[in-house]
Amino acid sequence: MQSPRGDRGAVTAQLVVVVPLLLILALTVVQVALAWHARHIAQYAAERALAAARAKDGSATDGRAQGRRSLAQLGSRVLTSPSVTVRRTSTQATVHVKGSVMPVLPGLHLTATGTASGAVERITTPTGQRP
Repeated sequence: MQSPRGDRGAVTAQLVVVVPLLLILALTVVQVALAWHARHIAQYAAERALAAARAKDGSATDGRAQGRRSLAQLGSRVLTSPSVTVRRTSTQATVHVKGSVMPVLPGLHLTATGTASGAVERITTPTGQRP
Protein backbone atom coordinates (compact mmCIF):
# COMPACT_ATOMS: atom_id res chain seq x y z
CA MET A 1 0.00 0.00 0.00
CA GLN A 2 1.54 3.29 -1.06
CA SER A 3 0.88 6.63 0.55
CA PRO A 4 -0.29 9.52 -1.55
CA ARG A 5 2.38 11.95 -2.71
CA GLY A 6 1.03 14.63 -0.37
CA ASP A 7 2.49 12.85 2.71
CA ARG A 8 6.11 13.08 1.59
CA GLY A 9 8.29 14.74 4.22
CA ALA A 10 5.60 14.60 6.91
CA VAL A 11 7.93 12.78 9.35
CA THR A 12 10.64 15.38 8.84
CA ALA A 13 8.20 18.20 9.56
CA GLN A 14 7.00 16.43 12.71
CA LEU A 15 10.59 15.95 13.90
CA VAL A 16 11.34 19.63 13.36
CA VAL A 17 8.55 20.45 15.81
CA VAL A 18 8.92 17.57 18.30
CA VAL A 19 12.71 17.43 18.80
CA PRO A 20 13.11 21.04 20.01
CA LEU A 21 10.16 20.58 22.38
CA LEU A 22 11.71 17.43 23.80
CA LEU A 23 15.05 19.21 24.18
CA ILE A 24 13.44 22.11 26.03
CA LEU A 25 11.59 19.66 28.27
CA ALA A 26 14.84 17.82 29.09
CA LEU A 27 16.67 21.08 29.82
CA THR A 28 13.79 22.21 32.05
CA VAL A 29 14.10 19.01 34.08
CA VAL A 30 17.85 19.60 34.46
CA GLN A 31 17.25 23.25 35.48
CA VAL A 32 14.73 22.24 38.15
CA ALA A 33 17.15 19.61 39.51
CA LEU A 34 19.95 22.21 39.66
CA ALA A 35 17.66 24.68 41.46
CA TRP A 36 16.72 22.00 43.98
CA HIS A 37 20.39 21.12 44.53
CA ALA A 38 21.37 24.81 44.86
CA ARG A 39 18.70 25.29 47.51
CA HIS A 40 20.14 22.41 49.50
CA ILE A 41 23.63 23.90 49.19
CA ALA A 42 22.35 27.26 50.45
CA GLN A 43 20.51 25.61 53.35
CA TYR A 44 23.56 23.58 54.34
CA ALA A 45 25.78 26.67 54.31
CA ALA A 46 23.21 28.57 56.38
CA GLU A 47 23.06 25.81 59.00
CA ARG A 48 26.86 25.62 59.22
CA ALA A 49 27.09 29.41 59.54
CA LEU A 50 24.42 29.37 62.25
CA ALA A 51 26.36 26.79 64.25
CA ALA A 52 29.41 29.07 64.25
CA ALA A 53 27.45 32.27 64.91
CA ARG A 54 25.39 30.95 67.80
CA ALA A 55 28.28 29.39 69.71
CA LYS A 56 28.97 30.89 73.12
CA ASP A 57 32.11 32.69 71.98
CA GLY A 58 30.98 33.03 68.35
CA SER A 59 30.15 36.15 66.40
CA ALA A 60 28.43 37.23 63.21
CA THR A 61 31.87 37.40 61.57
CA ASP A 62 32.57 33.79 62.55
CA GLY A 63 29.24 32.75 61.05
CA ARG A 64 29.91 34.56 57.77
CA ALA A 65 33.36 33.01 57.50
CA GLN A 66 31.99 29.51 58.18
CA GLY A 67 29.20 30.01 55.63
CA ARG A 68 31.70 31.08 52.97
CA ARG A 69 33.98 28.13 53.79
CA SER A 70 31.05 25.73 53.47
CA LEU A 71 30.10 27.21 50.10
CA ALA A 72 33.71 26.98 48.89
CA GLN A 73 33.93 23.32 49.94
CA LEU A 74 30.77 22.45 48.04
CA GLY A 75 31.90 24.28 44.92
CA SER A 76 30.55 27.40 43.32
CA ARG A 77 29.34 26.08 39.99
CA VAL A 78 25.75 25.35 40.97
CA LEU A 79 25.16 28.26 43.37
CA THR A 80 26.88 31.26 41.83
CA SER A 81 27.44 34.70 43.39
CA PRO A 82 26.38 33.61 46.87
CA SER A 83 25.93 36.08 49.71
CA VAL A 84 25.94 35.19 53.41
CA THR A 85 24.17 37.52 55.81
CA VAL A 86 24.43 36.89 59.55
CA ARG A 87 22.53 38.79 62.23
CA ARG A 88 23.33 38.06 65.84
CA THR A 89 21.81 39.60 68.96
CA SER A 90 22.44 38.64 72.57
CA THR A 91 19.75 35.95 72.36
CA GLN A 92 19.18 35.06 68.69
CA ALA A 93 21.25 34.39 65.56
CA THR A 94 19.84 34.34 62.03
CA VAL A 95 21.62 33.46 58.80
CA HIS A 96 20.47 34.02 55.20
CA VAL A 97 22.34 32.55 52.24
CA LYS A 98 21.26 33.60 48.76
CA GLY A 99 22.72 32.96 45.33
CA SER A 100 21.94 32.49 41.66
CA VAL A 101 21.34 29.04 40.20
CA MET A 102 23.60 28.05 37.33
CA PRO A 103 21.52 28.70 34.19
CA VAL A 104 20.86 25.90 31.73
CA LEU A 105 17.97 27.49 29.86
CA PRO A 106 18.88 30.84 28.29
CA GLY A 107 17.05 33.77 29.85
CA LEU A 108 15.92 31.88 32.94
CA HIS A 109 17.47 33.32 36.11
CA LEU A 110 16.58 31.49 39.32
CA THR A 111 17.76 32.16 42.85
CA ALA A 112 18.18 29.77 45.74
CA THR A 113 18.03 30.75 49.39
CA GLY A 114 18.64 29.09 52.71
CA THR A 115 17.74 30.42 56.15
CA ALA A 116 18.61 29.18 59.60
CA SER A 117 17.84 30.70 62.97
CA GLY A 118 18.47 29.70 66.55
CA ALA A 119 19.13 30.81 70.08
CA VAL A 120 22.62 31.97 71.02
CA GLU A 121 24.38 29.67 73.45
CA ARG A 122 24.91 31.22 76.87
CA ILE A 123 25.52 29.96 80.36
CA THR A 124 22.70 30.54 82.83
CA THR A 125 21.74 29.36 86.31
CA PRO A 126 18.82 27.00 86.86
CA THR A 127 16.59 30.05 87.47
CA GLY A 128 17.54 31.54 84.10
CA GLN A 129 19.83 34.22 85.46
CA ARG A 130 23.35 34.72 84.16
CA PRO A 131 26.07 33.67 86.62
